[in-house]
Amino acid sequence: MFNAHDLFKQRFSAHMKETSRYLRYIFNGHIAFAMLFLISALAYYYQQWLAALPENFPTAVIIGITFGLLVSYSPARTLLKEPDLVFLIAAEHKMGPYFRDALIYSFVVQLYLVLLAGAAFGPLYAATYPDRAGSVYLWTLVVVLIFKAWNLLATWWMLKIREPGVRQVDQAARTLLNVAIFYFAVRGEMLWAAVTTVLFAFVFLYDWRVSVKQPGIVWDLLLKKDRGRMQTFYRLANMFTDVPHLKNQVKRRDWLVTFVKRVPFTRTHTFDYLYRISFVRSADYLGMYARLLVIGGLFIYFVPNMWLQLLFALLFLYMSSFQMVTLYYHHRTVMWLDLYPVSLDVRQRSLVKLLYSLALIQTVLYTILFVVMQEWIGALAMIAIGMLFIFAFIRGYVYRKIMA
Repeated sequence: MFNAHDLFKQRFSAHMKETSRYLRYIFNGHIAFAMLFLISALAYYYQQWLAALPENFPTAVIIGITFGLLVSYSPARTLLKEPDLVFLIAAEHKMGPYFRDALIYSFVVQLYLVLLAGAAFGPLYAATYPDRAGSVYLWTLVVVLIFKAWNLLATWWMLKIREPGVRQVDQAARTLLNVAIFYFAVRGEMLWAAVTTVLFAFVFLYDWRVSVKQPGIVWDLLLKKDRGRMQTFYRLANMFTDVPHLKNQVKRRDWLVTFVKRVPFTRTHTFDYLYRISFVRSADYLGMYARLLVIGGLFIYFVPNMWLQLLFALLFLYMSSFQMVTLYYHHRTVMWLDLYPVSLDVRQRSLVKLLYSLALIQTVLYTILFVVMQEWIGALAMIAIGMLFIFAFIRGYVYRKIMA
């Protein structure tokens, strides 16, 4: 006897076992320490910044946009697999309990973002609206959870529509209404909040009516959406360990490739070329490096204390370098590389050269940022600390990691 509820429990158990295994690699000691330091520093400066909060600060705009986007982004995780397109379609009329459990799981697993945002904006709300802090803000969070559930249902209903344009228009309309609702709610303009809520109710009911008219479930669309989200998770986990399930995405980026592929046409530079091309064209490394570089620069620019600026620079230099070490294992499943008449020592030295170049570029850019801010001592210290870190990291960690 087919039991959809038991099927979901099996899928959920296997899914949690797999993700927890990768999460242990992601939140290892290095990343956990960096995140603890980052959160502590942010909390300290957040508290100091709130003490001198300007009277005209757009608190309602920021909270409204954030909460609106959080409730609007409510993907439905179904945990479907490719064989389901063949074996479960015949049991579609019995899949109600499965998809009900999937929606409950989707709602619960997304609550951490709402709770984090609620905890982060609580002090800001209290500093801006001291007369309405406390229970009013808690009720606002309750409304956020209600709208989160409604948007999740609307997203599920619209997944019965094949036309992507219709889904995109619906998503845009709900996002605008969600942002407006929470903007008016935070400002205390309850009349306008009620009006926009009524408009949202019309869109919500329209989504329900459209879904009722659809004959069945669009299995291939559900599988595509779920597989895309898992590939995103695998790409993140692949920065820390080898993920055999990952389907690598390659982007052309011709102008960057033309710039970095200029290496001598000799055997000793074989892996120089390969690692440079992989860094530029892979969907993982270049984006991660650029994001960490920019975020670190923003911290350096906005943190008022020079020594903390240097600590943040060192932290993001470490995070970037640590993430790029996994480039060494990027091609480990490609057996054709073993046919190259190139020694292992050449391959290892090629990675070390690339890591050294990337860390040096980041150090130079952060030094230039200190110069732009006219912090001359900080610029000199950045050069010294950066070069010392590069030497210690490569000699102390990279060599032991790839030559073990």
